[in-house]
Amino acid sequence: MLANYGFKDGTGEFFITIDSGKCNACGDCVPACPEGVLAVGEDVNDPMRDEQVAFVVERQRRKIKFTCNVCKPSSGYDIAGLPCVKACPTSAIVHSW
Repeated sequence: MLANYGFKDGTGEFFITIDSGKCNACGDCVPACPEGVLAVGEDVNDPMRDEQVAFVVERQRRKIKFTCNVCKPSSGYDIAGLPCVKACPTSAIVHSW
């Protein structure tokens, strides 16, 4: 299942998508993110799921456009070069912008 975390406004769509089918809850993405955007825990999008999954913490969801901008210049706006994306061994994390 694809879980989209973020928002859409007049300037665009700003989402981090986590594929819970691919996520193995290893947690490698959590320390890779310098802004504390990600965590691992119960899958709130699928309460029947027993396994944990990575997710975007609630306090970051409405501001990821700005929070994630810290890493984007250093990767040259190459989504694959973002620390959280690079850290994910199963390629479960994708940014939309």
